[in-house]
Amino acid sequence: MPVCVDASFLLKLVLDEARSDEVRSLWQSWVDAGLEIVAPGHLLFEAASVLRNYVHRELISTDAGDAAYRALVAQEIQLIEPAVICDRAWEFAAYFDRPTVYDSFYLAVGELAGCDFWTADRRLYDSVHTELAWVRLLAG
Repeated sequence: MPVCVDASFLLKLVLDEARSDEVRSLWQSWVDAGLEIVAPGHLLFEAASVLRNYVHRELISTDAGDAAYRALVAQEIQLIEPAVICDRAWEFAAYFDRPTVYDSFYLAVGELAGCDFWTADRRLYDSVHTELAWVRLLAG
């Protein structure tokens, strides 16, 4: 069974943030178990944009940003193209009254793949978890 992750989760894998150790442990357990890790195609755009913003705002050094970016793009993640999930993402955003659609693409991938979706985004989790039991929060 695959597992779906979002940018908030993946960034904890490539940066040293709160809960990064837990994410790295989960990630390694998934890799060791041979689980396929899936996400919508915009995952890399979103995560790379956050990294670039951190460097621009001098929250991390250029070297740290470069290293995190290289680690990000090196991960073996099956990216699902938007054409397959776009309509469902739109429906999720409307149903859960989300202000944007991009988070709903992760929900659409999780539903399509029939797998758990992991996020560190508490607002997203809080808005959907009572109806989508397969949405998991990296709590803490």
